[in-house]
Amino acid sequence: MLDWPGCRNARDVGGLSTSDGHLIRQGALLRSDSHERLTPATVEVLRSGRVSRIVDLRWAWECAAQPSPFVGDPVYRHVPMLDDVLAYTPPPDTYAPMLDHNRQRIAAAFRAVAEAPPGGVLVHCKAGRDRTGVLVALLLTVAGVAAEDVAADYALTDACTPQPMRHTLAHLDQQHGGARSYLLAAGVGEEALAAVRERLLE
Repeated sequence: MLDWPGCRNARDVGGLSTSDGHLIRQGALLRSDSHERLTPATVEVLRSGRVSRIVDLRWAWECAAQPSPFVGDPVYRHVPMLDDVLAYTPPPDTYAPMLDHNRQRIAAAFRAVAEAPPGGVLVHCKAGRDRTGVLVALLLTVAGVAAEDVAADYALTDACTPQPMRHTLAHLDQQHGGARSYLLAAGVGEEALAAVRERLLE
């Protein structure tokens, strides 16, 4: 976990191994809960070059209720990852409906990471668990991290178990042919997939 006063769920996913022998680069991909409680000192540390892009996955109404301290900064991007009105009831043991019903929004969030300037990217939602967990899982899977390791990383969040992410990744494989095929079908180009690998891998 990262010591960011005001965030209870901030961490660097660097250090994970990929199936082809690489490592996820330290500082390349950070994840957290929302930032309205960050101390001014932490905000300044992040502004001073800790990250080159912050991707806020929250709904607009969440951002209005608890604005990010980074709104207006060049690094900040608001990319809502879910439709304003959900067409499904989120089940407790999988994010499969999120993937199936929000493809274009998920693709936009993925591209926001792929197209970021050089440097670390920080992604977050409200709790740093569900939306952030799905996007980070897609990013890590495209980079070559094994499904079980992706699920184990997800389980570090807020006392989660790995099972929902296991089910989600199995759904990706069984119904969409894997993360790459899912993203390509959603409109993410090969260039963006390659950019994520280049960004994340040592």
